[in-house]
Amino acid sequence: MTQHPDDEHDEARDEERIDTRSELLPEEKAAGSDNPHDQAEAILAESDERTAHPEETREESTQTPDQQNPNEPA
Repeated sequence: MTQHPDDEHDEARDEERIDTRSELLPEEKAAGSDNPHDQAEAILAESDERTAHPEETREESTQTPDQQNPNEPA
């Protein structure tokens, strides 16, 4: 299978995002991480999924506040 040049760009961009995110935040340093690179990859994959499909992942996310449907009574 031939790789498209855009795929290489996407892979390079993804690797750059992972490298940047693998620099642990202070609270992550305090807790420790056995593999910051893999942790960053998982965090970004979950974030990308929530961004790409917000309505499908809203109920699963502990970080997304519940939004009341404006058509439902309070």
